[in-house]
Parts: sequence; C-alpha cells; structure tokens
Amino acid sequence: MSIKKDKRIRRHKKIRMIINGTKDRPRLFVFRSNQHIYAQLINDENAKVLISASDKDLTVKKGLKKSDAAKKVGELIAKKATEIKIEKVVFDRGGLVFHGRIKALADGAREGGLKF
Repeated sequence: MSIKKDKRIRRHKKIRMIINGTKDRPRLFVFRSNQHIYAQLINDENAKVLISASDKDLTVKKGLKKSDAAKKVGELIAKKATEIKIEKVVFDRGGLVFHGRIKALADGAREGGLKF
C-alpha cells in the first residue's frame, strides 16, 4: 500500500476508537474513491448497515461535478434517514480531510435534515 493510504487508515482507526454508532444515533460513514462517493448509516451495536446511498443511485448524474454529486448524495441519505425516523447521526469522515466532496456531502445531509 502507499504511504498516503496507510496514513488515512491509521487516522480512521484513531477516529473509530472515539466514534461509535447506536440505534438512536447511527454513524454516517463516508467513503470516497476517485470516481464515486458512498455514504452509509451504520448501527455499530448490532454491526448492521441501516441505509446506504451513493452517486450511482442518483437519477440525474450527467453533467454534475463530483462535489455537486456528493451534495446530492448527502441529501439522498438524509431523505432516506428521515423515512426511518433518524434525525441525529455521528459523522465519520473515514480518515479523510473534511473539505471538498466530504464537506459537500455533510452540507447536503445537514440541508436534508440530519443533525451531527
């Protein structure tokens, strides 16, 4: 593995020692690859993924920038979360820096009604 990826994994492990998702307040986990962005709500007590969303789920994706698609994914996961009556979440950035697409997804989720 590259040194950059090792550092990200090390940061994520440190974050995971602190952050834990429950049934009332699940963990909003974000994974970013070069082309796509994924978000999941996870209950760590039962090790279950409650809901998930990605930019692959978007109906209109053509012509969107990556950051705009990330914001739409945030709004989509917030909409799905409100359907199963979840309002508060713990944000897990996955060891990534909180800017760019990660921040756009968080802003979209906040606009959709989720509280971190």
